[in-house]
Amino acid sequence: MNSAVVTLSLPKIVNVRVTDDTLSVDIEDGRTISVPLTWYPRLAYATPEERRHFYISGAGYGIHWPDVDEDIGIEGILLGRRSTESPESFKRWLDSHLEGKS
Repeated sequence: MNSAVVTLSLPKIVNVRVTDDTLSVDIEDGRTISVPLTWYPRLAYATPEERRHFYISGAGYGIHWPDVDEDIGIEGILLGRRSTESPESFKRWLDSHLEGKS
């Protein structure tokens, strides 16, 4: 019996844009994937400046926003996965985030 091994590889992120309502990611194969910012509450509540302060991480397979402690991977974006942060965790983060701004 012959068996084949199939290896799938994810495309890398080459550019990121964040608006008030959308996260758009350009990937190396030429596609642009856009998802609602509401999928990622920390980004939705971040200031425009905090949203602009990111870097492509994980050798091109993720994005990190240090000011809001948010990490999003290309796999989740491609599969349409929203943030899995619990409401309790998000509330704690939001309370401390807003406290730091006052």
